[in-house]
Amino acid sequence: MFDELSRKLEGVLKKLRGQGKITEVNVAETLREVRRVLLDADVNFKVAKQFIEDVRKKALGQEVLQSITPGQLIVRVIHEELIALLGTSSAAIAQAATPPTVILVAGLQGSGKTTFCAKLARHLKEQGRYPLLAAADIYRPAAVDQLMTLGAEVALPVYHAAGVSPVDIAVGAVEHARKNARDVVIIDTAGRLHIDEEMMKEVGAIKAAVAPDEILFVVDAMTGQDAVNTARAFNERLNFDGAVLTKMDGDARGGAAISLRAAVGKPIKFISTGEKLDALEKFHPDRLASRILGMGDVVTLVEKAQQQFDKEKAVKLEAKLRRSQFTLEDFLEQLQEVKKMGPLSQVLGMLPGMNRLPAGANVDDSALVRIEAIIRSMTHEERRTPAIINGSRRKRIAAGSGTSVQDVNRLMKQYDQMQKMMKTLGKGGARALRGMGLPAGM
Repeated sequence: MFDELSRKLEGVLKKLRGQGKITEVNVAETLREVRRVLLDADVNFKVAKQFIEDVRKKALGQEVLQSITPGQLIVRVIHEELIALLGTSSAAIAQAATPPTVILVAGLQGSGKTTFCAKLARHLKEQGRYPLLAAADIYRPAAVDQLMTLGAEVALPVYHAAGVSPVDIAVGAVEHARKNARDVVIIDTAGRLHIDEEMMKEVGAIKAAVAPDEILFVVDAMTGQDAVNTARAFNERLNFDGAVLTKMDGDARGGAAISLRAAVGKPIKFISTGEKLDALEKFHPDRLASRILGMGDVVTLVEKAQQQFDKEKAVKLEAKLRRSQFTLEDFLEQLQEVKKMGPLSQVLGMLPGMNRLPAGANVDDSALVRIEAIIRSMTHEERRTPAIINGSRRKRIAAGSGTSVQDVNRLMKQYDQMQKMMKTLGKGGARALRGMGLPAGM
């Protein structure tokens, strides 16, 4: 997410390092390059122009402290202005005074709208809510079936009705929720390949019929400036409450995320970072600004870890670490927990400095698959007592896992290094890992 934008900004800001003071000349040169990078990322040109002007005024209005370099000051100013541009703080979903809360989801076809409905339902279910999904897209082939399949995956009901209008489906879903103690109704509306009057009238009629507490506009982040134009059209007709950016795990250049709020005046509430139903994040402007500038997002990383890791298992693991009894079985278990957090590239992307990796340097998620295959090819005795794994055993393990002896040797060497590291952590280090909710294997 934003890898290319982040690398280019890092390259621009490097030019200021080593200079003794901030001047109008070096600020102007740097911001000219930043503006070019933003436009390359498909940021709306008016938004980019205003952003650069705001940064320029703020940078030239400050004195450079002895403890920081001009490059660091510019980064700080850009970081602050990015947060302001993205929305300052995260915005919550509205909640009705009397259940059910009705959430209307709108957007163009292909934006990931239906999948987002299921992701949002799952997210609310984890918060102790009781959502009902409503299939009001009766035009797209298999749209209703898709929502029913997704609903089954998250173990939530889907309201649908054949031979009636989308407005009647929405009204029926709200009534069904009231009668069946469902406190949230998420209505998936029809989309089109482009904005048309018929679509706008229909979604407007649904809004008038059910008076939603929250209207969310779903937009494909890969559409760049087109996302801004579409958002403006929807906002004029629906006056939506917030936006959702999907496909943030793709090759989105970042323009939609940076431009949307400034151009439309509505907050971004969620970002979708993958196809899986747990790949949904609340939008935090400060965290996203940090990711764009290569500062990482350790807070989100820790939150993901805390959601996935079992506290009881962590306590048992801590006891094993104290006694230096961390085995390959424990390592395999930790590996499974790390995989639940999402693709390794996304997890590592939350660490500071990852934008400094060379362009095209990819994190190999298949490495985790190879490691898992190697460990699963071992006997229980070998996993618990790795010291017995001699040359002949390594050949058998390599053949059983479809890898090479060199791969097995590499894993054993990494395991030995990890064992040494765990010993140096000691009692305090193990407890610190547990307190953060992080796996020892990380």
